Amino acid sequence: MSSGRKEKFLALASLDYVGKSLDELKELCRKVLEDGMHGIGFSPYKEGQQPGDQISEEQIRRRMEIIKPYTKWVRSFSCTEGNENIPKIASEHGIRSMVGAWLGDDPEINEQEVKNLIELADQGYVDIAAVGNEVMLRGDLTEDELLGFITRVKEAIPSHIPVGYVDAYYEFNERPRIADACDIILANCYPYWEGCDLDYSLLYIKDMYHRAIAAGKGKKVIISETGWPSQGSNLQGAHPSLENFMKYFMNTQKWSAEDDIEVFYFSSFDEPWKVGAEGDVGAYWGLWDKDEQLKF
Repeated sequence: MSSGRKEKFLALASLDYVGKSLDELKELCRKVLEDGMHGIGFSPYKEGQQPGDQISEEQIRRRMEIIKPYTKWVRSFSCTEGNENIPKIASEHGIRSMVGAWLGDDPEINEQEVKNLIELADQGYVDIAAVGNEVMLRGDLTEDELLGFITRVKEAIPSHIPVGYVDAYYEFNERPRIADACDIILANCYPYWEGCDLDYSLLYIKDMYHRAIAAGKGKKVIISETGWPSQGSNLQGAHPSLENFMKYFMNTQKWSAEDDIEVFYFSSFDEPWKVGAEGDVGAYWGLWDKDEQLKF
């Protein structure tokens, strides 16, 4: 991180949110965004689209143009159905990529995902290779099957590209063989999904991060996802709202800057299809809404 960005965030760190109006929070949040993020999850799907649909280069380019002033890295989640163009287009804009191969319960799709990830790495478009996302959490593959894919990618791509696997932070503690197989630990950390009150969420994510470090036995840990929904249903003490959404974004970005934590914020754009998988909150994780308008 540049010293200038860190100084700006340290100045912001002295501010609190007590008594601030929604408009004042929006202004402060814009300043945090303009100072730049380490990384963000790239959301390619427009309203009416979902995984399984073909993603056009045009929509990737349009959305990459929107986010490029604010981030150094993007994370993609798949290497098929047009998603393989995300790291290529990011590279055109000088943005680095964590490139994901989506693994599920379909062997044919898994094969194409891994094949395309290896091809992208050989072409120079992969800065971090993420082999699978929450596969253990969903139960789509066995541990041995996942380890086979991780090993295959590590042996096939250039040795300077770190290979990891993305899952909830606690999965690495529960599955030490997977942690041992990864070059880096890619941990998803969501205080919201564990019902944490916003007031304690920063302490909570810090604890998640340190648990991932312990599981990795000193390996580098990157927070591959974290975020807070801007609307939807409460989950125990976790309350979605635009105000809480902005506060969580600012808190995590300040922590990222102050402590040099590499965070990929989730996510760039709202994706309505996620309602089916996550309930009403699923559609409201983006910094930009489904119509590509910044929420603050």
